[in-house]
Amino acid sequence: MARKGAKAQSKTMSRRRFYAPSAAFAPNGKSLTLSAEETRHVRDVLRLQRGGEIYVFDGEGREYNCVIAEINRESARLDLIKQVEPESPESPLRLTLALALLKNEKFDLVVQKATELGVVRVIPVITARADIRIRDGEDARRRVTRWKRIALEAVKQCGRARLVEINEPVTFDSLIDEPGQDKEPRVMFAERAGTSFAKFSSSLSSRPARLIALVGPEGGWTDEEIARARDAEWNIVTLGGRTLRAETAAIVVTALLQHRFGDLV
Repeated sequence: MARKGAKAQSKTMSRRRFYAPSAAFAPNGKSLTLSAEETRHVRDVLRLQRGGEIYVFDGEGREYNCVIAEINRESARLDLIKQVEPESPESPLRLTLALALLKNEKFDLVVQKATELGVVRVIPVITARADIRIRDGEDARRRVTRWKRIALEAVKQCGRARLVEINEPVTFDSLIDEPGQDKEPRVMFAERAGTSFAKFSSSLSSRPARLIALVGPEGGWTDEEIARARDAEWNIVTLGGRTLRAETAAIVVTALLQHRFGDLV
């Protein structure tokens, strides 16, 4: 029995997954066309030809078993065999991670790991002590494009079928002042001046369906930022006595919230 289970697991792990937005599907729902980038991976990396089977998800939670009907240098037409369950279900907690801007490789790491852990949205935040500055609108768009690509690859790898929303960078004040959705806890994780996570968790009258978590930069929050968040009725929470790097804190916070309120067990 153990051998059979291992074999089934191996089969699941080898699923070859690609992304196609809903616009790529034919109106009759029986076929779809892969982009040039995805086609190149099918043809040049996996070396699949007509008749090969792959899996395609639409970024909105649906996944399909498909067979290659036609393939050339720029596109591939696939016939849908059947709709299948994604390898990984979505967490019952719709978790938004708002994170102070960090140097490229650090922010990239958090986007990747937060996606694997089930975050539904990432908001880059411009703070007083942020590691980097956004030069202009073009710089912001270039960074967001990069983060979206990293998140897409992480979605493919971890078995999710829903894309993670990556927002353009916002200022700290605009995020703090944005009204929360109905019964959505808003939590600022700080290195000081906060309550414990256990106390925060026990203060909630019910398990939240959505939550927004805010994590600061390497230099930490200023006193003014903490006071500003508190005045806007954000929960200020402190994690233990050890000082964590910003990227470590963001990953820990995501895992902790998914364990407490989501599906990480």
